[in-house]
Amino acid sequence: MLSKLLSLLCIIPLVLGAPALGPSAGISSTVGGNFSATGTSTGSYSPLTTSSNSSSTSITFSASASTSGASTTTGVITVPLSSYAFTPYPTPTLNPRPPVFPATDPLNPPDISSDPQVVPDFAPAWASAYQKAKNLISDYTIEEKVNITTGVGWANGLCVGNIPPNKNFPGLCLEDSPLAVRFADFATAFPAGIQVASTWNRALMRSRALALGQEFKGKGVNIALGPMMNMGRIAQGGRNWEGFGADPFLTGESAYETILGLQQGGVQATAKHFINNEQEHFRTQETSNVDDRTQHEIYAHPFLRSVMAGVSSVMCSYNLINETYACNNDKMLNDILKREYGFQGFVQSDWSATMSTLSAVTGLDMTMPGDVTFDSGDSYFGGNLTDYVNDGYISMARLDDMATRIIAGWYFLHQDEDYPATNFNAFNPNDEATNKHVNVQEDHYKLVREIGAAGTVLLKNTNGALPLNKPRNLVLIGSDAGPGKSGPNEFSDQGGSDGILAMGWGSGTGYFPYLISPLEGIQERARQDGSSVFWDFDDWNTALASNMAYGQAVALVFVDSDSGEGYITVDGNEGDRKNLTAWHNGDDLILAVAAQNNNTIVVVNSVGPLIIEPWIEHPNITAVVWAGIQGQEAGNSIADVLYGAYNPSGRLPYTIAKDPADYSAQLVTGGSGSEILTIDYTEGLFIDYRHFDQANITPRFEFGFGLSYTTFSYSDLCVDPIQSCDVDQADLVAAWENGGASPIAEGSSAALWLHEPAFRVTFKVTNTGFVSGTEIPQLYIHHPSSANEPPSVLKGFTNVEIDPYATELVSITLSRYDLSIWDVVAQGWRKPDGQITFSIGASSRDFRLQGNISI
Repeated sequence: MLSKLLSLLCIIPLVLGAPALGPSAGISSTVGGNFSATGTSTGSYSPLTTSSNSSSTSITFSASASTSGASTTTGVITVPLSSYAFTPYPTPTLNPRPPVFPATDPLNPPDISSDPQVVPDFAPAWASAYQKAKNLISDYTIEEKVNITTGVGWANGLCVGNIPPNKNFPGLCLEDSPLAVRFADFATAFPAGIQVASTWNRALMRSRALALGQEFKGKGVNIALGPMMNMGRIAQGGRNWEGFGADPFLTGESAYETILGLQQGGVQATAKHFINNEQEHFRTQETSNVDDRTQHEIYAHPFLRSVMAGVSSVMCSYNLINETYACNNDKMLNDILKREYGFQGFVQSDWSATMSTLSAVTGLDMTMPGDVTFDSGDSYFGGNLTDYVNDGYISMARLDDMATRIIAGWYFLHQDEDYPATNFNAFNPNDEATNKHVNVQEDHYKLVREIGAAGTVLLKNTNGALPLNKPRNLVLIGSDAGPGKSGPNEFSDQGGSDGILAMGWGSGTGYFPYLISPLEGIQERARQDGSSVFWDFDDWNTALASNMAYGQAVALVFVDSDSGEGYITVDGNEGDRKNLTAWHNGDDLILAVAAQNNNTIVVVNSVGPLIIEPWIEHPNITAVVWAGIQGQEAGNSIADVLYGAYNPSGRLPYTIAKDPADYSAQLVTGGSGSEILTIDYTEGLFIDYRHFDQANITPRFEFGFGLSYTTFSYSDLCVDPIQSCDVDQADLVAAWENGGASPIAEGSSAALWLHEPAFRVTFKVTNTGFVSGTEIPQLYIHHPSSANEPPSVLKGFTNVEIDPYATELVSITLSRYDLSIWDVVAQGWRKPDGQITFSIGASSRDFRLQGNISI
């Protein structure tokens, strides 16, 4: 056995993208398709030694890569073949302290609040789940434990990922996506992550997730493969729409509420993709080189919030991090996720992202879908994992830890208690024997419609163009205004669009049970008003569009821009967008209509930012509605906003620039099949609005921007300190106040004293208009210059609905963590030296109140 392993090890440097250790040639599988194990062994493990200020075993930064001259490397850091002892990380021991730190079951999370002040303590629930899991596997053989960690292989089960049954354990169903139960019928197509983030509304984030979680459970899914929380670092990033935008705080809060909601619905949530998977091009052969501070403050933050929400699973990504594959990255998986964040759940690979059997040593607990590549018939786990345990390279204690973590997630969500069996077939939906056609939609369409409207951002509104008031006649121009030519599911995995765009493409999608187009939604209202409605869906006949717009009371032009996962190419867009212009001749179509109609209103369905300079200042364009990607009720949501049935309150979760070059990070292309593409995150902390502020670049529309049909004023700012409830760690509070960093310890970044409420900021908001509306106050911290932070950093937001001329008292609570920066030397969170100030306002550049934090 050893000679075979050494021969495999010797060939690794010669094959780029090859796993650190190859699979055994003689692996066997059962009839069910799972990879079985053979043999016995025992042992223990201690984590690899890593650099304190990097995110892998070592790091060498190459020259900055660009779209025109990408740099590459042929070096991949791998785990050497050796024997590794293992000792599990201690479980949290801090006693619950209600009401701030109450013992919490995932099925009963804290109540939704627009100003959260509760830090849920999931430790007791995890401890109970762990004990049950240990009891369950106490009589398991090595083979049975290994089978808990190894998927059955691609398309060998009912779900996209499957763990086989073992004795009295029924196995697990893992299924996409972050917005729907993928490949399932009679399920809701919810708005995408970017849409719910655009609401800046925690209640809607939670409610969407709860409904989605209930649907996953109703279909018999144990583990939902979402939410996605990679940052919108690159405006063209193909999967940005699955996530929550370009700011870590907004993304973190969205992820937090989404996980609480999903798991309240009964399904295990998956935080993905860990980490630095910000573009699709060469995603399996690119190294994202990120410094330690940037990693902690930007990209890892949403995953920390996920752990604090009690997430059951984390999915490691395809890419390399500082020249080490994510699923093989000891620093990220063991030291940061499991040690520093105190993560109690299990780490699963993205599909075919496992790179080595020794990934088990670096923190990987489950390989998905089980085979090395789809249908390859072999596995890095399965029989290989058994052999490694038998030969002493991986300890029995670590195998026990892997199986315990996976089964503990099952107990943690009470899935041992009358949980539904899987009742659909992801690979053969027409098989009546396995697809029971269970309808899980309930009345979730109402929530879809509300979020679609709440996430719509009003960018421009002049001359009272909106809301529409019984226009005499109106015309809808553009294919995005109508239904798809062959129905809502015309394209596989939504890889294409010739009608209303309501989600991107790839594995993050689902089937539409139906799809309301703007034509349908607007005609419904027009019938009530007695308005005449006309339309033209030909994007390329601009002469016809001009003629039809002439003389209409309102000309509505619908344009879109799509993107998705890299395994599908649409019109030359290989997942990532080729550019930031509107699709389907959108810019020319808008200009043609505006040339003939002085009340042209543009509606944009887009996965992310567009460059709208060709037409945004045109005097005949009276309004711009940024509708996003809204799910199955898209047309109704758009109509609700256009007619004022829903007063727009959405805010941009990213910056809309005037020029693509204004963004600090660009899509890196190039590379070949024999190289690793280098992507250096040289912009550091300065992504999106942080860069625009630092470089004094004026955007077209800033992060956090959005108009309403009413106006608001702010007044009466007050800041009050809050007494700490964590008496057991009062010394750490005092040390932090004196400039000390949080200690290096298990769960140190998730500690109660760091995240409990520390300062309460209150102020008043008045609706100064004549219609009810919702305002989204935002709090931005301004660190002292010694911190070397961006000029403004979002650290709080809330939403408040206010009647005309009424005033509401609003609060935003800050923690010590919110006021801290990452110290790469001390490896902890500390208060920066100097005065911390803050601003409250309606966007990242519209500040209404200013204050100081006195510590």
